[in-house]
Amino acid sequence: MQATNRTQPKPGKSPIINIKKPKTFVLSNGMKVLVVENHKLPRVSFNLSLDNAPFTEGNKKGVDELTGNLIGNESKKRSKIDFHEEIDFLGAEINFSSHGATANSISKYGYRILELMAEGVLHANFTQEEFEKERAKLIEGMKAEEKSVPAIANRIVDVLAFGKNHPTGEFMTEETLNNITLADVENNYKNYFVPENAYLVIIGDVKYENAKAAIEKLFGSWEKKTTPKTPYENPVNVSNLQINFVDVPNAVQSEITLVNTLNLKMGDPDFFPTVIANQILGGDFNSYLNMNLREEHGWTYGARSNVGVGKYTSKFFAKSAVRNAVTHSAVVEFIKEIKRIRTEKVTDEVLATVKAGYIGRFVMQVEKPQAVARYALNIETEKLPADFYEKYIQTINSVTADDILRVANSYFLIDNIRIVIVGKGSEIIPNLEKLKIPMFYFDRYGNPLEKPILNKEIPKDITAKIVFENYINAIGGEKAIQTAESISMIGSTSIPQAPAPLTYISKTDTNGNSLVEITMGSMSLMKQVISPKRAYSIEQGQRHDFEGEELAEMRASAIPFEEILLVKNPNLKIDRIEAIDGKDAFAIINGKTTYFYDTETGLKLAEFKTIDQDGEPIIASTHFGDYKEVKNIKFPFSIIQNIGIELDIKISEIKINEGVNDTDFQ
Repeated sequence: MQATNRTQPKPGKSPIINIKKPKTFVLSNGMKVLVVENHKLPRVSFNLSLDNAPFTEGNKKGVDELTGNLIGNESKKRSKIDFHEEIDFLGAEINFSSHGATANSISKYGYRILELMAEGVLHANFTQEEFEKERAKLIEGMKAEEKSVPAIANRIVDVLAFGKNHPTGEFMTEETLNNITLADVENNYKNYFVPENAYLVIIGDVKYENAKAAIEKLFGSWEKKTTPKTPYENPVNVSNLQINFVDVPNAVQSEITLVNTLNLKMGDPDFFPTVIANQILGGDFNSYLNMNLREEHGWTYGARSNVGVGKYTSKFFAKSAVRNAVTHSAVVEFIKEIKRIRTEKVTDEVLATVKAGYIGRFVMQVEKPQAVARYALNIETEKLPADFYEKYIQTINSVTADDILRVANSYFLIDNIRIVIVGKGSEIIPNLEKLKIPMFYFDRYGNPLEKPILNKEIPKDITAKIVFENYINAIGGEKAIQTAESISMIGSTSIPQAPAPLTYISKTDTNGNSLVEITMGSMSLMKQVISPKRAYSIEQGQRHDFEGEELAEMRASAIPFEEILLVKNPNLKIDRIEAIDGKDAFAIINGKTTYFYDTETGLKLAEFKTIDQDGEPIIASTHFGDYKEVKNIKFPFSIIQNIGIELDIKISEIKINEGVNDTDFQ
C-alpha cells in the first residue's frame, strides 16, 4: 500500500489584488460620498457611516443606544407599519443605528431604497410610546444578564481597563436609563447625527452620475452642524502585573481576561506585524493559547486573543472560560504563552502558515461588496495611502520573526497587564494566592472592595436536616403543609419581545404531578409537565421529552413542598454560607441543584440549578421573596427566574386544594 504524503504544500504565488477605486464627491454640508460601480450583478448596497469621536454620556449612559434603536422605527412622513411594509415588499434590507445606516437591494429598486434610507435617518420620528418600549427592552436585557458571568466579565474588563469616565469604560444601568427622557434622545440625534463626519459608500450596479444626482437631491438638505466635543482622560495601564478579582458565588466557570490598553492605528508601521503576532498568540485555532489551554490541557472550549486598532485608544486582550478548579493553572499558562511570544522567535514554518491563512481570508473578502465598502471607508477615515489594500499582501509577507518579537513587547504588556477574573471566590482565590501575584478585589461594577470573606463558619449545631426543618416551620409547619394536597398559582410577567403581559400558571399535587405554563392570551408560549409516567416541555411548538437522570431529577421535585422529602435525606449537608440578595443563606447541594435558606428567618431565598445549554454549563436561577400567608402557609409572591432571559413573576392568586385536575398534567 502506498504511503500517504502528509507534507503540507508550500504556499503558492500571492494573488494580485485589484480593488476598484471609488469616485468621490463632497456635499456642501460636509458629507463625503464614495461610489464604486460594479455591474456584475444587478444589486446595490449603501453604507452611511458617521465617523464621530467617542463621547461620554455620564448619568444618562444609554441615550446613544436608545437613539440608535429608535432611528428607522418610523419617519415623520409615514407610520412604522407603512415604512417597514414597503421595505419588505421590495425585498430589501435597511438597518439603522446611531452611527449610520446600511441598505441593500436589487438595483431596480436602488433609488427607492436609498430614498427610504434617507427618510429614515433624516426624518426620524421619536415618539414617547416607542421610547418607552425601547427603554423597557434595554432594562429587561440588563436584568437578564445581571447574573451572567460572561456579561459581568465583559463589563468589568472595560471598566477597569478604561475607567468609568471613559466612553469605553462607562456602562448602562437601570438608573442611567431611567434618567433619560425623550428630549434627551432628540437632542442626541440633533447633536451627533450630522453630516460633519458622514461618509456614504455606494457599491454595485449604479452609474456615478445617477448616484450623484440622487444623493444631492436626498441628502443635500441635511443641515450642516459641528458635533460637540466631550473631554475625558486617556486610560493608563497598571504599573505591575496584577489580578483584579470579582466574586460571583454562583459561577460554575471562571472568566479570565488579560487586558492592557494600547494606541495602534492602521497606518502605523506596526499594524501588520501586530495583527500577525495576535494571530500567532490567540487569533487562529492553532494559536499558542488555544493549543495550550484547549488542545493540550482540555480546560476550555477555546482560548483567544484580540488586538484593537483604530484612531482612538483600544485594548489588547487574551481570554477564556475555564473550570473553577483549574483557574490558577490557566492563569500560569496565559502568562507563559504571552512571555513566549515576547521572548522566543516564532518559527519560519508557523509564521508562513499564519500569514498564508491571513492572506487567504483577505482574498476571500475582497469579492464581497461589504468588504470593498469597508476598505474604501477605512482609507478615508484612517487616512491610509490609496494603495493600502493593493499592497496588503505584499506588506503581510514582509513581516519577519524579528518584527513579531518587537511588537509583542510593545503591545502585549505582560508586566503592565490586568488579569481580570470573574468567578467563584471560595473555590478560586486560595489557589490564586499561591501564585504570589498582587490581587485586588472589585464588585460587579468596578468599585474596589476588601478581600471577601470566603468561608463563613457554619454553626456546629446546625445541620441540613435542621435547615429544612426550620424552613418547614417558617412557612407554617408540617401539619399545615400536609393539608395541602394540591396548589394552584397564577401570576403575571413580561418579556421584551412580547407586546402584552404574560400569564404564569403553576400547579402541583402530592401525586407527583406538576405543571408550569406561560401564556400570552390564549396562546401557550412555554409548557412543562411532569407526571409519574413522563415529563416533557413544549416551547415554540417544539416538544422535548425528558429521560434518564434528568427525568428522575424532575420527578423528585414534582411535589408541592420538596423539603418534606429532603429533610429525610441523611446524605445532604450544608456546603457553605453565602450572601443571597444581601442576606446570609445556608447553601445545601443536592445533585445539580443548590438550595439557599435565610440563616435568620429560615425562608428559602433561591435555587440554583446547573443545566446544559448548547454544550455549555449555565446556572438557571430562581429567587423567592415577598412571602405571604395563604390558609396558614407562607408562599413567595415574588419569583424571579433567569435562564438566559429574566422572568420577574408577580403571583396574584394562590389556591390550596382547588383549581387542580388530573387533566392539567396530560
